[in-house]
Amino acid sequence: MEEQLQDVLVRGTAWNGKIRVFAVRTTNIVEELRRRHDTFPTATAALGRTLSVGAMMGAMLKGKERLTIQVKGDGPIGQIVVDANAAGELRGFVDNPQAHHGSNDKGKLDVAGAVGTSGNIYVTKDLGLKEPYRGSVPIVSGELAEDFTYYFAVSEQTPSAVGVGVLVENNNSVLQAGGFIVQLLPGLTDAEITRLEQAIAGMPTVTTLMAQGATPEDLLKRVVGEEDLVIHDTMPLTFKCQCSEEKVEQTLISLGEAELRGIIEEDGKAEVVCHFCNEAYVFGRDKLEQLLEQAKANPIQ
Repeated sequence: MEEQLQDVLVRGTAWNGKIRVFAVRTTNIVEELRRRHDTFPTATAALGRTLSVGAMMGAMLKGKERLTIQVKGDGPIGQIVVDANAAGELRGFVDNPQAHHGSNDKGKLDVAGAVGTSGNIYVTKDLGLKEPYRGSVPIVSGELAEDFTYYFAVSEQTPSAVGVGVLVENNNSVLQAGGFIVQLLPGLTDAEITRLEQAIAGMPTVTTLMAQGATPEDLLKRVVGEEDLVIHDTMPLTFKCQCSEEKVEQTLISLGEAELRGIIEEDGKAEVVCHFCNEAYVFGRDKLEQLLEQAKANPIQ
C-alpha cells in the first residue's frame, strides 16, 4: 500500500550531465502536517506543493545548511512557511489551515485561489556565512509550480522546470504528494530544450502518475527518458521540528523578569504552541517560578 512507502528524494543527472534532476515522494510528511495542523484540502495542497519544492531545494544544500521558504500571497490561507535542510528534514505550516477554496474551472483544487495571485515568494538560505542569502520573486500564478520555476530562473539564474502535486482523499487525508525539478545546465542545444519542453508538456500530472504507482525515479524517466537518466543517490525524507521544551524555556526566560511575573500573577501558567508542529508546551506555576529565578539571575541587557 502507498502509505507504507517511505518518503524519499532521488537526484541525478541526464543527457551527459547537461541536466540536473531531483524528484520526491512526500506523501507521509504532508499527511503528518495535515494531521497536526488540521488543514483543509486546498491548504493541504498548497502546503504540500511548497514542502515538496523545499525538500528538493534542501537537497541542493550541503552539510548543516538550511533554508526557509515563505510564500506570502494575498489569498485566504495567508502565509505558507517551509523549513528544509540538506539532511532531508522538513517542517511547515500555513497561517490559516482551515481556509478552503473549492475547485477551479479544471475541477482541481483551486490552489491559486487560496494562495492568491499577488504577493511574493521569499527564500532565505543559512549557508553558515555571516549573513544569510535572501532571494525573492513576485508570485506569477499562485499555483506554485510556475512560481518556483520563475524563482529559479530569476533569483538563481538557473532555467528549471518544476512539477509538484498533492492528491487529497475525500476524508481530507493525503493520498499522494511529490514532484520533480529539472534544471538546465550550460551546453543544451535548442533541439534538446525543445525535446524537454515537449516531454514535460505531454506528461500526465505528478499525482496521476504517482496514483498509478510511479516512483520519484519513474517521474524523472518520464521527463528525460529512461536510457539517459543517471541516479546519483537516494535520501530518506522526514518530518522533524526544531522545537523543544528547553528552547521554549529559554524563550520564556528571555521575556524578562517583569513579563514572567505578570504571567504568574495573572494566569498561573503558560502555554506555548509551536507554529511548525502545533506541539503545545504547558508550564505550571512552579516551573514558571523557576524560570523567573533564572531570568532574575540573567537580566536582559
